[in-house]
Amino acid sequence: MGFFLVSLALMDLQFAIVGCGNIAPRHAAQIVRHGKLVAVCDILPERAKALAQTYSCRDYTSFDEMLEKEPTVNVVVVATPNGLHAEHTIKSLQQGRHVLCEKPMCLCSPAGWSMRDTAHFFRKQLFVVKQNRFNPPVQAVKKWLDEGKLGKIVAIQINGFWNRPASYYQHSWKGSLDMDGGILFTQFSHFIDLLTWYFGEIKEVHGLRKNLLLEGLIETEDNVVCAGEMENGALFTLHFSVSSYEQNMEGSMTILGEKGSVKIGGQYLNTLEYKTGNGLEGEVAGDSRSANDYGTYVGSMSNHDLVYEQVVARLNGQTGLYTGAEDGLRTVAAIEKIYRSCNTSNQVS
Repeated sequence: MGFFLVSLALMDLQFAIVGCGNIAPRHAAQIVRHGKLVAVCDILPERAKALAQTYSCRDYTSFDEMLEKEPTVNVVVVATPNGLHAEHTIKSLQQGRHVLCEKPMCLCSPAGWSMRDTAHFFRKQLFVVKQNRFNPPVQAVKKWLDEGKLGKIVAIQINGFWNRPASYYQHSWKGSLDMDGGILFTQFSHFIDLLTWYFGEIKEVHGLRKNLLLEGLIETEDNVVCAGEMENGALFTLHFSVSSYEQNMEGSMTILGEKGSVKIGGQYLNTLEYKTGNGLEGEVAGDSRSANDYGTYVGSMSNHDLVYEQVVARLNGQTGLYTGAEDGLRTVAAIEKIYRSCNTSNQVS
């Protein structure tokens, strides 16, 4: 996104958050390290008031009202349900605000194109949260791939075996087609992001998705499996599930190359389980940070501090490992391709 950037002093940054659910406190804690949290918004007044009281800022239940009454806000953090990301992002950009959007960027490519093009038209930055890119093993493997240390990539296997209990979906937007979109968007978009970040576009894919344990409770699936080929010729398999018994068990990526093999594992792609090959020097530390713990379930790694460091650096005219609209669009397009490939006889009803 090579358009003009206005440099802002670190403490001049003023933020607002729309969506005061489980992830919002993670954002608020980082915002106050880099600037000022001016306002928060949620359609549930008690949630907005609770977060506002914690950070001594103003609370709103109308997003349009917040944008109108808070003209000093530089950055809007979009942490609403997936299906509202495009609307809230576009409105913020049109009002002259930069945007940091939680994953997934949106639920369809046309919405993503509108988000990207609006940012470009209004000369504002659109960032998408991809915090798993900052896991030390993930970064180490990216470096080896970029340097050609693994040689020609032959095969990739990605597994995500997590648990989401029935209580996670009750009285919630989660599990709905229009707001959630499916487990590839809500739980496993970080895994798809790493697949395309590492290896480029998906050339061909064949998949299945089914609702095996949550029938009648959700509109989407709880299990997805697929196999395919990347544009670079590597074959891949993906297996994602939220049916792991009682707890998250595994989040892993195995890569087989002509000159070496590696596996990023742990529960959240946070450890390097093995590496073999010439040139894979040095120890790679595991990520000792805690995952996002929401009480009744555990999410992905919590690297939001590193996300904010990159966002602030970018807004001050520096370069770094920031993720923008094109990164978000690439993930959405890959997820759409996987879902389209799923056999219609195995679609959730």
